[in-house]
Amino acid sequence: MFNNLSEKLDKALHVLKGHGSITEINVAETLKEVRRALLDADVNYKIAKEFTNKVKNKALGQNVLTNLQPGQLMVKIVKDELTELMGRDAAGINLSGSPTVVLMSGLQGSGKTTFSGKLAKFLKDKKSKKPMLVACDVYRPAAIEQLNIVGEQVGVKVYSDLGNNDPVAIAKAGIVEAKSSGCDVVIIDTAGRLAVDQQMMTEISNIHKATKPDETLFVVDSMTGQDAVNTAKAFNDILNFDGVILTKLDGDTRGGAAISIKSVVNKPIKFIGTGEKMEAIDIFYPARMADRILGMGDVVSLVERAQEQFDEKQARKIQKKIAKNKFGFDDFLSQIQQIKKMGNMKDLMGMIPGAGKMLKDVDIDDDAFKHIEAIIHSMTPSERSNPSSINSSRKKRIGLGSGTSVQEVNKLMKQFNQMSKMMKMMQGNKGRNMMQMMKNMPS
Repeated sequence: MFNNLSEKLDKALHVLKGHGSITEINVAETLKEVRRALLDADVNYKIAKEFTNKVKNKALGQNVLTNLQPGQLMVKIVKDELTELMGRDAAGINLSGSPTVVLMSGLQGSGKTTFSGKLAKFLKDKKSKKPMLVACDVYRPAAIEQLNIVGEQVGVKVYSDLGNNDPVAIAKAGIVEAKSSGCDVVIIDTAGRLAVDQQMMTEISNIHKATKPDETLFVVDSMTGQDAVNTAKAFNDILNFDGVILTKLDGDTRGGAAISIKSVVNKPIKFIGTGEKMEAIDIFYPARMADRILGMGDVVSLVERAQEQFDEKQARKIQKKIAKNKFGFDDFLSQIQQIKKMGNMKDLMGMIPGAGKMLKDVDIDDDAFKHIEAIIHSMTPSERSNPSSINSSRKKRIGLGSGTSVQEVNKLMKQFNQMSKMMKMMQGNKGRNMMQMMKNMPS
């Protein structure tokens, strides 16, 4: 996420490192590179210029007696201004309706239908709501079928009317159906449309007027950069939407949309999509995103994701096994399953301070654990519960059975032993070692 922008901003801010003080000359040199980095990320020129002017005024207005070094001070100012530019605070979703009506709008191919399902799952799992999806895309082939598949995946009812070509009538009927079914949120998935298509824009305006939604969300593909911002403005002029959803932030995005869309339409980014899985939805936190853009990671989000997958009963069970030296490969496999539920690996690694920089040229496969899982599944139940019994001949059999090699089995055994020792050490010190590790993490 934002790898190229992060790298360029890091180089730009590096100019000030080693300087004893902030001067107009070295600030101008640094901000010239910052502006170039923002323009390369497809941020609007006017916004990039206004941004660097604000940073310059704050930097030159700072008290020279500060304890921070010039490089650190500039990073702090840039982070604060980025946070402000992206909206300062996280914006919640309005769920006050009875039922709450959420209208999804956006361009063709922006990921609207998939995100409708993600939002339904988020509201069901995190907000204890009972959502219903309404299929109002009567133009795209198989659009209704796609929404039905998405609804089945997330365990949410879908309302559709195959014989009806009037999306306004379908939306209204969907709300009536939701009320009679006891659903408290209605998510209306509309057809993708181009801002220049006046007929289609009139249609979504009519849906908006007929349903009087509590939330109108504009879904935009973050990979389209500045075009996304221009499109958002055109849609906002018609719908006066309440918030933006940025999809495909896990792709090779330049970041221009995330940085400048709030400034152009004066509407908050409410959610982001960070992968293909239905769980890959996050609330947008401007301060956390600013940290990630500047390569500082996002430990808070990482901890939150870990806590969501934390199983207290399972943890106590594993704790007892560690104490008795009975931690086995089945337990190791259960830990891997929990990590996988947290999201794709590259996104998770980007949340660790400093890791993004170290791994910028490393391609982390989302199936990074598949070889490990194959090796463990090739072990007998006895071998999984008693790893010390795995000798040379067993390793050879496990390697053949998993489609790997003895070397890879040995590598896993070594990693497993190291992890077991670390967990034993952490348990013995009641987590103090983990706290020390967190304190010593590079920023």
